[in-house]
Amino acid sequence: MSGPNYKILLVDDDKDILEFVSYNLRNEGFEVIMTESGKESVLLAKKEKPDLVLLDVMMPEMDGMKTCEEIRKTPGLENTIIAFLTARGEDYSQIAGFDAGADDYIIKPIKPKVLVSRIKALLKRIPSLKAIKQEESGLFNENGLRLDREKFLAFLDGNEIFLPKKEFELLSLLWSKPGKVFSREEIFNSVWGDNVIVGDRTIDVHVRKLREKLGDDLIKTVKGVGYKFNE
Repeated sequence: MSGPNYKILLVDDDKDILEFVSYNLRNEGFEVIMTESGKESVLLAKKEKPDLVLLDVMMPEMDGMKTCEEIRKTPGLENTIIAFLTARGEDYSQIAGFDAGADDYIIKPIKPKVLVSRIKALLKRIPSLKAIKQEESGLFNENGLRLDREKFLAFLDGNEIFLPKKEFELLSLLWSKPGKVFSREEIFNSVWGDNVIVGDRTIDVHVRKLREKLGDDLIKTVKGVGYKFNE
């Protein structure tokens, strides 16, 4: 992977972290933009259109969760890769990060080489995201569900349903092949990436939230295997 092809927005209120992480990323050839402010990062993201945003969670004025949500819903940034880099390692904090729209949750401290490797793995997803944008946006099925993959919107019987990014991606995966049973490993690799470490119950939590919004009949549990979207 050639670093100069990618632009990274680094957001942290700790100047030492900014200097340390930016130094290692620039050594790999990445273009790095830095800010200590969540609010400013949203403006910078609109202007610079980074390929990846690396966010701290605990920041004054606007924390990382809110910043992630604001960037994710900004037109033109729906598919920007967003990862948290934080010392907050609690399960609930990680789930909140994914619910806010993050693609990865990286816990500090982390060795520079490992961090760079995680970032490169995330950036490999960009070609597939571009391919998704080129697909037909509106897709229907007999159950009255429509997904707009370009805008990350879901409609059930004509009514819009708000889904955080990971819930949308999980639903989109299951719904792409009605009747197919997706194993838990397939779901983890497709939605979270095989380099992302999440809790064992992460999939179950996201499925439960989807059922609360869509009803219990659309997504079926196949015990010992995974989940499928009912035909």
